[in-house]
Amino acid sequence: MSVDVSGWGELPPAFLDPGPPSILDFLARHAPEVLPANRPLPPVPDAASIPHGTTIVAAEYADGVMLAGDRRVTQASMIAHRDTEKIFAADEFSAVGIAGSVGLAVEMVRLFRLELEHYEKVEGIPLTLAGKANRLTTMIRENLGMAMQGLAVVPLFAGFDPAAGRGRIFSFDITGDCHEERAFTGTGSGSVFARGALKKLYREGMAEAEIATAAIQALYDAAEEDTATGGPDLTRRLYPIVAFVTEEGYRRLPDEAVAELARNVLEGRHTRPDGPAAPAL
Repeated sequence: MSVDVSGWGELPPAFLDPGPPSILDFLARHAPEVLPANRPLPPVPDAASIPHGTTIVAAEYADGVMLAGDRRVTQASMIAHRDTEKIFAADEFSAVGIAGSVGLAVEMVRLFRLELEHYEKVEGIPLTLAGKANRLTTMIRENLGMAMQGLAVVPLFAGFDPAAGRGRIFSFDITGDCHEERAFTGTGSGSVFARGALKKLYREGMAEAEIATAAIQALYDAAEEDTATGGPDLTRRLYPIVAFVTEEGYRRLPDEAVAELARNVLEGRHTRPDGPAAPAL
């Protein structure tokens, strides 16, 4: 059976021109007005009134890399949302955790996922993990104009690198500067407290349940010190998001499993409100 396509017309010449396998580069050449960085931005009198999200942590562990984040979004001094998703699969073997202006961050993640999928379809192979981090660097840098008005997006990117045989973590600043982190890191307003907790709890080669528990402990500490970070909410059954990326791919820990770990953390805090202590030596 055949289909008559004679009336469909030809693709515009732009679609047939040779060029790099980047959907973002294609749009920049042929439809720059659709990219977020090229849209006219009115003055932002109060950036704090725009919904912002924190806090994200990432850590290497025995099988790969883990990302975890709280669920709270704040709008100035108010809680705007309590159950926001802040961890996303970028592709099969990488993930992004977002902090900053939530709307812009989610749009950036969607474009990033499209960029990775488009590259793989055109080239027939996926970008390397470092190549993916470089593409995200470019997207963050293109958002600099908005970031300077208070609408910053500062993600964490992590994935499993088959060439290295391990998980790798990349952090960024608002200018797009990218650094590979070892062991663990964090982003967002509560990350300084979360990283402090992980310094005491982290050990190389931790198992999945151990690293997830350490992340929940770190987010709990962050929530105690930072009002923009939300802790486990037993009444609403809202718990941190925890995801892993291994040689088997991206996997989010089911809410029931996170809930059990969070309840264990809370139970331990009844006797030690400041959390578990690390050995002095």
